[in-house]
Amino acid sequence: MAEDNFNTADISEEEEEGTKMSDDSDLKVELSVFRAQWMSELAPSTDNKKGLPSRSADLKRKQELAREEKASKLFLKAVEQEQNGAVYEAIKYYRRAMQLVPDIEFRINYTRSPDSDGVGMNYLEETDTDKEIDDLLSYFQQQLNLQEACLKICQPDIEMTQTHISALPMEVLMYIFRWVVSSDLDLRALEQLSLVCRGFYICARDPEIWRLACLRVWGRSCTKMVPFNSWREMFLERPRVRFDGVYISKNSYIRQGEQSLDGFYRAWHQVEYYRYFRFFPDGQVMMLTTPEDPLVIVPRLRNRNARMESLQFGHYRLSQDTDNQTKVFAVVSKKKVEKAPEYHNRYCNRCSPVQEAEHSFHMGLQLSSGGCQRFNKLNWIHHSCQITYRSTAETVVTAFDIDKTYTPLFFARVKSYTSLSEKPL
Repeated sequence: MAEDNFNTADISEEEEEGTKMSDDSDLKVELSVFRAQWMSELAPSTDNKKGLPSRSADLKRKQELAREEKASKLFLKAVEQEQNGAVYEAIKYYRRAMQLVPDIEFRINYTRSPDSDGVGMNYLEETDTDKEIDDLLSYFQQQLNLQEACLKICQPDIEMTQTHISALPMEVLMYIFRWVVSSDLDLRALEQLSLVCRGFYICARDPEIWRLACLRVWGRSCTKMVPFNSWREMFLERPRVRFDGVYISKNSYIRQGEQSLDGFYRAWHQVEYYRYFRFFPDGQVMMLTTPEDPLVIVPRLRNRNARMESLQFGHYRLSQDTDNQTKVFAVVSKKKVEKAPEYHNRYCNRCSPVQEAEHSFHMGLQLSSGGCQRFNKLNWIHHSCQITYRSTAETVVTAFDIDKTYTPLFFARVKSYTSLSEKPL
């Protein structure tokens, strides 16, 4: 009985080992099948590995475009709110737009409308109109005519208890503008005044103001504005001397000094001096030759009644030759100062003042432009001294050689020359 039991136990153990071996083999087969299926599923994905980045890039690009389009809508709506005066609402839309796209202000395309409901249409229309404007003056005139039936130059931004300048008649405004230009032809101030508003821009482009300025400069020789398109273009483009400053040149020469006491050497001196020219619109000119620095002399040349011993006064004219070169011819001399009659001798004979000779200087200069400024350079062409003896009516002319000592004169603008207006244009 004991042997039978032992044999049955051995058989059962063998059966259990066989079942374990079969289970292990089944697991290995299932694992190999799973691996094969997994590899088969991964195979197409590895083949299309190159297509995945492009799909993700396209998706990312679409998201960016949608975000930018939404930000542009918010930005244009903020612009519309700001134009309507709702500043706080505009700030909200600006903030939301910049949260989506920080640089939306530079990315936005103003030439197309991002939505169909007309958000920001006013701003887009104005921007498109600005690009198509060829004549700004006619555009401003049209805008003012469309605003109201009665033409008003400008409108106050805020409510005022005092009378606004727009209430003045057009004739009074134009007279004020002529005072701005003044008799000194300060057209620079007129151009700055035109930057105030559209109405002032129209007034500053009035042809009559520019025609009067051209007549003051060229006289009867500018009765027609051909070949220029306007009087303003003539004044800006045609060569002329400038009145809002002074032309200055620095000159120097070598002078022989006295011999030393022991006779071994002789000193040589380098002398430096300045020439100043101040032109006026009525044809008058002032010339001064002095060794003093421009910081001292320029303020003293502001008025025509300046009192300096070597100051000379005269007149000038512009001449344009066939070679299209504009020349300035000037004649200057010292002011005649009549001395009081002198009494001498014991018989108290009265002697009338007699001026022995009159000195006048004749100069020819060529007007040109240098650097970024226009008509700011005068080159010497001719310089002579004419002496007239009153007793004999004899005239002696002495011409000077134009050499290196005659350096060109360059223009320097002086703000104080046009700070006050003495007369209107």
